[in-house]
Amino acid sequence: MSTSITALPPLDEIAVVEEMSGRHGSNRSTGKCQLSADTDQEAVLAWLARYADSPNTLANGRREAERLLLWSLTERRKPLSSLTHEDLLVYRRFLANPQPADRWVMAPGRKPGRRDPRWRPFAGPLSEASIRQSMVVLNSMMSWLVEAGYLRGNPLSLSRTRRKAPPPRVVRFLEADLWEAVCQTILALPQETPRQRAVYARARWLFSLMFLGGLRISEVVSNGMGDFFMRSDPKTGDQRWWLQATGKGDKERLIPATAELMVELMNYRRSLELNDLPQPAEPSPLIFPVAWRRSTHPAPAWPEPLTRSAIHGILKQIFALAADQWRRNGRGDAQAARLEAASAHWLRHTAGSNLSNQIDLKHVRDTLGHVSIATTSIYVHGEDDARHDAVSSAHRMSWDTVGNSPKT
Repeated sequence: MSTSITALPPLDEIAVVEEMSGRHGSNRSTGKCQLSADTDQEAVLAWLARYADSPNTLANGRREAERLLLWSLTERRKPLSSLTHEDLLVYRRFLANPQPADRWVMAPGRKPGRRDPRWRPFAGPLSEASIRQSMVVLNSMMSWLVEAGYLRGNPLSLSRTRRKAPPPRVVRFLEADLWEAVCQTILALPQETPRQRAVYARARWLFSLMFLGGLRISEVVSNGMGDFFMRSDPKTGDQRWWLQATGKGDKERLIPATAELMVELMNYRRSLELNDLPQPAEPSPLIFPVAWRRSTHPAPAWPEPLTRSAIHGILKQIFALAADQWRRNGRGDAQAARLEAASAHWLRHTAGSNLSNQIDLKHVRDTLGHVSIATTSIYVHGEDDARHDAVSSAHRMSWDTVGNSPKT
C-alpha cells in the first residue's frame, strides 16, 4: 500500500508492503499467540469477528479500527503494531481535525458508498464526546490483542485515568417546541404527486413508530410488520396490540402498540395498498421503499428492509428541513443547530423523556428495553397490561393537534 494514496480502501482490502504489514512490529509479542493472524490487518479482523452477531458493535468497531489502521499506514508510516503511546496522543488530536481533508473528509452532500472513490473515513472533525468513544473502542481492541498474545503491550493503557464522571444527563433530545417543529415539518411535506404522498406517508409512519415505540434504528431495520400481534387480557378480556421487538444484544421485549400507533400503521399500509393489519409472521419490513406498491407486486414480493444508513438519511432529511424552517421563522440559530444535530438516538431520548415525565419509570424501562432503572437498582418487572395502559394514556403523537399548541 503506497503511503501517498488519496483513495482509502476498505479494511479487508488493504494491501501493504512487507515492512508495513506488522509482521515485525516493534510491539509484537514474542510469546505464544492464540491467534493465527500474522499481520495487523488479520489481527484486527480477528478482533472484529467476535462481534459478527452484533451488527451495531461490529459497525462501530470496524469504523474505529479502520480509521486507526489507515492513519497509521498513511500518516505515521508505520504498522499498527509499532504504534507508541505518543503516536496515539497524536492520533487523538488528529480525530479533532482530520488532515489532509481531501484524503480523510468527505465532501458535503449525499454520502457515497464505501467503495466509491469519493468515500472518506470522516464526515468532519469529531466532537470531544466522539473522540472519547473512539479511544474507548480502540483501547478495548488493543487490550484484546495483548490478551491474545499478538501485542506485547497496550499503548493506550498509559492514558491518565479520569476521575469518576458524574451521573450522565441526557442532553441529546428535542424539547417540546423543537419536537413540535419536526411534526409540523412532516405535515407540511408536499402531497401533490404519488411519490410525494409516498414520501409523506413513510416519514409520518417512521417518526410515529420510533417515537411511540422508542425503537432504536437497528430495531426498525431488523424487525417486521409480522411482529405486531394482539393479546387478550385474561382478566377483563380487553384486547391490546403489541410489537415484539428483538433489540440490542438479541434481547426481546414487548412494546405497547397504542391505539394511535395502530392507526398510523393502518394508514401507512393503506398507502402501500396493503390490508389494514399485517398477518401473523408476515415477512414485510417495517419501512418500505418509496416506489413499492402492492399493485406492482401482487404476489406480494416483499422488499428487503431498508438499511441503517437509508433510515438515518430519512430522519436527517426531516430534521434538516425542520431546522431550515426554524431559521426562516427567525426563531434562533442555536435551536436550529440542535435540530440539525438530531438523529435516531435523539428521537429515542425524546420518547424516553416524554414518558419519564408522566409514567412510572419501570414502565419506561421495560418499554425502551433498558436493563434497569439505575445501575444500583434491582430488577423490577412492570405488569404488561398496566404498562400498556400507562403508555397509551401518556405517550402520544397527536398529529391532529400539531400547530395548535399555544406559542410562548
